Amino acid sequence: MIWKTIWTGIAVCGLSTATAQHQETHTAPNLWKGKEQPADDTTSLLHAFRNGQVSGHFRYFFMATDNRNGLTDFHAHAAGGGIKFETARFKGFQFGVSGFFTFNVGSSNLGKPDPTTNQISRYEIGLFDLENPGNRDDIDRLEELYLKYSWKKAHITLGKQLLNTPFINLQDGRMRPTEVGGLFMESRDVKNTRIEGGYLYELSPRGTVKWFRIAESIGVYPSGVSPSGKPSAYKDHLRSGGIGLLGISHKLSEKHTVKLYDVFVDNIFNTLLLQADQTWPVGDKQKLVSGLQWIRQQSINHGGNEDPARTYMEKGGQSQVFGARFGWENNRWKTSLNYTRITARGRYLMPREWGVEPFYTFMPRERNEGFGDVHAYVLKAGYDLPKLRLKTQASAGYFNLPDVMNYRLNKYGLPSYTQFNVDVRYTFTGLLRGMETQLLYVHKGRQGETYGNDRFVINKVNMSLWNLVINYYF
Repeated sequence: MIWKTIWTGIAVCGLSTATAQHQETHTAPNLWKGKEQPADDTTSLLHAFRNGQVSGHFRYFFMATDNRNGLTDFHAHAAGGGIKFETARFKGFQFGVSGFFTFNVGSSNLGKPDPTTNQISRYEIGLFDLENPGNRDDIDRLEELYLKYSWKKAHITLGKQLLNTPFINLQDGRMRPTEVGGLFMESRDVKNTRIEGGYLYELSPRGTVKWFRIAESIGVYPSGVSPSGKPSAYKDHLRSGGIGLLGISHKLSEKHTVKLYDVFVDNIFNTLLLQADQTWPVGDKQKLVSGLQWIRQQSINHGGNEDPARTYMEKGGQSQVFGARFGWENNRWKTSLNYTRITARGRYLMPREWGVEPFYTFMPRERNEGFGDVHAYVLKAGYDLPKLRLKTQASAGYFNLPDVMNYRLNKYGLPSYTQFNVDVRYTFTGLLRGMETQLLYVHKGRQGETYGNDRFVINKVNMSLWNLVINYYF
């Protein structure tokens, strides 16, 4: 009956609009009629669309992993582009939509395992489609599709959107970032205070083309081992009604800022961040900077599934993280010494599909998520040359992790390691205005025991990673 009703409605609509919709053959296509319509009435919806803003982005990314002799190396060239359109405001409302396409324009066989370890590419595969390594052409995604309402110094957005919060963020180290779907609000109506929060019901992780419900998004990336040492089996076996977010950042003075952020993942876990950052002027255009972090995490109910073999965080699971930083900055230099301690109480867990960690010691291309009993030390130094439109940063870190056989506190079989990064960025002007380039070199050296098992080595330690990124924005 319902199909008969639907087809009857279609037929009636078709007959009533036949003249308007039908075009004779051998006539010019006339599907896009917007420019034919006048938009002089500033109170009309058409005026909002006609005066909207179009943005574009082309991106090229070369990435190569140089593993230890005897292990497989990987490389990839990716190229793509995207368009975004956002209307002008109409009674406080705006509509936005964007999409992006990516092509594999040359790479090694990213789905072919290394013969010694049976491991495939770890980094390069994220430029394309993690779920289908052989997909070289049909790599496109509807990214943003939202309705936004703004008032005073606040706005609220419903739909597919971009977020950059401490735990759920862009993690934009491949072709396209992580995107989320939900209802999210940001407000600066309270003096010196930023309040943000909302509810998320879907997510499209970096390196994928699909959208997933929140529980389904956990396990899209490699999931390591359970505390018992068996392969994690939580993928497609978790239940959650979504994510609740609340963040408050308050500027106590020109020198002091405090931040509180909470992530509540229904039926799985809750994570709370407290952070305080300070600055002290010490001379002409110079200042000292410092910061303290505390993160507390605990499971909710059974951590996602009543079956311990299929849960994300074991029942009663907890973890704590402490962080500190101290540095010196002027108008060109930014330097800091950073420390992170994850206690031995349990693993710090946050789905890698959702974003990078907010630790002061974070260095691009590696994470400390999935580990407990960690001591991390990182020295960072950045130097800007504004007249040359050049930014440089170097960082060096030592990460003392649990033994790779300590499955309770080492989820991904990563030994203790040292890491060295060099990041150089250049912004063009003149004829190539809108173009930006980045060269990132990463080297990781082994410090922990691997017991002669190269599965603990390939793509993890004793390796170098090269990244060249060219962006053109218009």
